[in-house]
Amino acid sequence: MKKINTDEISSGEMFGARDFLRDNYLYRYAGAKLGLYGNSRQDALYFGYFVDANHQPLDASKSNYELHFPKGDLPPTKAFWSLTMYDGKTQLLVANPLKRYLLNSTMLKSYKYGPDGSLTLSISHDNPGPAKQPNWLPAPDGPFYCVFRVYLPGDTVLSGTWKKPQLQPSPTSARATTN
Repeated sequence: MKKINTDEISSGEMFGARDFLRDNYLYRYAGAKLGLYGNSRQDALYFGYFVDANHQPLDASKSNYELHFPKGDLPPTKAFWSLTMYDGKTQLLVANPLKRYLLNSTMLKSYKYGPDGSLTLSISHDNPGPAKQPNWLPAPDGPFYCVFRVYLPGDTVLSGTWKKPQLQPSPTSARATTN
């Protein structure tokens, strides 16, 4: 997990045909644990968020989080990308009042963008309010993790030139109280 959390290894090394994975049973195990039947790297890359930028476990009972993409820095893809929320205890999707379990590139027109054209996704248990709600991914009131999937990744994603942004505790760092 340390190598996954620090991006030393990627899903591209954990999923694929038997001849690609050979006898690397540790990576095969990690891939099965993180998500059975993952696609090979040419079809999809999966970026896990298990810790924040400060290497602290994600916990929406303690903090709110933001995922910031500068203008023009969304992952290049020939299909789409998605960020999916999972409960850290059950590993299931998180029930929430919006019935929103992911944010993805098919929703780009509905997001609110910064004045500079950047996109910031909000991840929290509590509703961040009307200004941020279009970009809000509801989290459980406790531990969670997210998986950022890039389907048919572009060349810079495949080569590792494009880097996933770090999940930052929001500037307020304490949980919001707005519901």
